[in-house]
Amino acid sequence: MTTSSTAAPQGALSHLKVLDLSRVLAGPWCTQMLADLGADVIKVERPQAGDDTRHWGPPFVPDAEGRPTSEATYFTACNRNKRSITIDMAQPEGQALIRQMALQSDVLVENFKVGGLAHYGLDYASLKALNPRLIYCSITGFGQTGPYAERAGYDLMIQAMSGMMSITGRPDGEPGGGPQRAGVAITDVFTGVYATSAILAAVEMRHSTGEGQHIDMALLDVGMAILANQGAGYLNTGVEPVRTGNAHPSLVPYQDFPTLDGAMLLAVGNDGQFARFCQAAEHPEWAQDARFATNTRRVENRAVLVPLMQAVTRTRSTEAWIALLEDKAVPCGPINTLARAFADPQVQARGLVLHQPLAHVESAQAAPEIIAHGGAQSIRSVASPMRLSAAPTQLRYPPPALGEHTGDVLAELGLDAHQIQDLQARGIV
Repeated sequence: MTTSSTAAPQGALSHLKVLDLSRVLAGPWCTQMLADLGADVIKVERPQAGDDTRHWGPPFVPDAEGRPTSEATYFTACNRNKRSITIDMAQPEGQALIRQMALQSDVLVENFKVGGLAHYGLDYASLKALNPRLIYCSITGFGQTGPYAERAGYDLMIQAMSGMMSITGRPDGEPGGGPQRAGVAITDVFTGVYATSAILAAVEMRHSTGEGQHIDMALLDVGMAILANQGAGYLNTGVEPVRTGNAHPSLVPYQDFPTLDGAMLLAVGNDGQFARFCQAAEHPEWAQDARFATNTRRVENRAVLVPLMQAVTRTRSTEAWIALLEDKAVPCGPINTLARAFADPQVQARGLVLHQPLAHVESAQAAPEIIAHGGAQSIRSVASPMRLSAAPTQLRYPPPALGEHTGDVLAELGLDAHQIQDLQARGIV
């Protein structure tokens, strides 16, 4: 990710202005992607409180002495490259400010309950009448239609309802067996990615129609979509897949294996890879055995083959196995902790860890009660994986302090210092 510079190329989306009314993860993940690509993203937050995830800790960002601040690390994961403004949308003056911002925006992203913004005159129909070019993306748990439309939806609930948890975890009867959620909120993250794709499609369509449109994103829809091969298997056979731990339902060997000092992953995707593994493991006869010669037979005889392999994989260390198989085109790797993953030479070579110092000079027109970042000196985050040769993603702003850019954004709307101070005094911003 490129740091800001006068010589740096403009971001691919630097021509877009995004009004971000979302909070928590799915919406902010989407708007951070747009911001990384150069869009000017204005994040609207509640005065005093802000995005819920500002308080979702521990862990909290440490200060210069390593003591936890009040800034939750959760918020930093999905809010870089944005500017924060606080507005009380329950007040008519606050609603008017948001409408004024929507007039100047290309995209609006929100994740209120269905119909929630209509009370404030900030729903799609109301804003479309003011700005027909506006692309309005609504992210909800269950979508704008259907019997569950008015329900609140959360990632954990969607992982359970979609069936994802039923295929994740160890089988019943094994130690630790039972349904499991993924270690991160994958439905939220994928919804943010799908929403970004839909927004960019709407931007492209606007080039020919001149008009925006409403995008209806639902966590449940995404949760069902990312069942991928497991969903396709059930739909076409009627057979419900079961939990297989780290093993693949359709490939063998494709799972974790014990080693002399821990465990490793083997991800054998074809018969040639299996034959090369067998040769390296000094058991070429396995590849010739009719029970194991093809992937289909290996899947059918998983219970026989895997214990044979486990007995062999225990004889070498993880590092030794990786070294042995690396030049034989047999996919093999360690099961890293996060510390080991971030220390991996490939991760470091790709520049995947970003370090952003935090400026503690506040805007001249910032709300006086705002203390930037609670004493934190810097933020670290994972770089965007989007790598465009002609318009690389850029690092412009660290995750903002609550209301850090309120004065600046209001000034861009045409308000003078006296008007801004009056809004602050009345608690509207």
